Amino acid sequence: MEEKQDKDFHSGMVSIVGRPNVGKSTLLNLIVGEKVAIVSPIPQTTRNRVRGVYNDERSQIVFIDTPGLHMSKDKLDQFMNRSAYGTTRDADCIIHLVDANDPVGPEEEKIVKKLAALKVAVVLGLNKVDLKGEFIHEYIALWERVKGVAITEIENFTILPLSTKTGLHQDKLIGILFDYLPQGPALYPRDTVCDIPQKMVIADIIREKLLGVMRQEVPHSLAVIVEEMEPRQGKTIFIRALILVERASQKNIVIGKDGQILKKVGSMARIEIENLIENKVFLDLYVKMKKKWRDDQALLMEMGYADL
Repeated sequence: MEEKQDKDFHSGMVSIVGRPNVGKSTLLNLIVGEKVAIVSPIPQTTRNRVRGVYNDERSQIVFIDTPGLHMSKDKLDQFMNRSAYGTTRDADCIIHLVDANDPVGPEEEKIVKKLAALKVAVVLGLNKVDLKGEFIHEYIALWERVKGVAITEIENFTILPLSTKTGLHQDKLIGILFDYLPQGPALYPRDTVCDIPQKMVIADIIREKLLGVMRQEVPHSLAVIVEEMEPRQGKTIFIRALILVERASQKNIVIGKDGQILKKVGSMARIEIENLIENKVFLDLYVKMKKKWRDDQALLMEMGYADL
């Protein structure tokens, strides 16, 4: 029985690539069945590559949720784009996820040209088709133009309508990926769902709550660094996290009147962190201003953006 399982078992890496806010993180969380990636209506919330692991009786699929590809403005933006494209080199298959309700733009054309040059299977995921999906034809036409052949003649290429909101065709996507992945043993222990360092997960939870509470006020000028995490007072875990902003005015917004914003964020984040680590948590948040931190290479490397 064990030999048969090994022979028929498929495993590999799948990179989810696309513009900001097309639903990459939501798709990853949906497939894995747990929250492993930050989700926010604000574009470019995913900054690091996030590995989520899907397991069933016949396969293990390691998904990499990449930062949204966009025009670079600073060192952090440059890292995010390099990080996203870098995952495609090791992938056995790529999901090119698009929002079928948004028209094709110059960023999308750049993405397709890079993906089309790779010798790797591609699934064009047409997300949000539960809405109108009025620009589906534009994405198909773009791939045909770049490849120079009809969509039906592109090798190792599949088009799949998706809805990360309703779960439409989720099982069908897993079946397509299974066929594209090589036979081989699991890459991670079978109970693994995510390989992100715990401190980075906690920092992402805090940043997600900040983005959710403040919406558009200071979205891309925020960073969270978990500086300390240790047991105190019995089984309580003490976590101290630094919130970085670029301007003094942003610091005041993050803290809020009488500290109300920070208290609300801390309360929301603490509940989720306690569920994550299955332990009581004392969460200490503080805010510090550092001008142009997104261009500070040493700081970015300290935060985990190691390939700068």
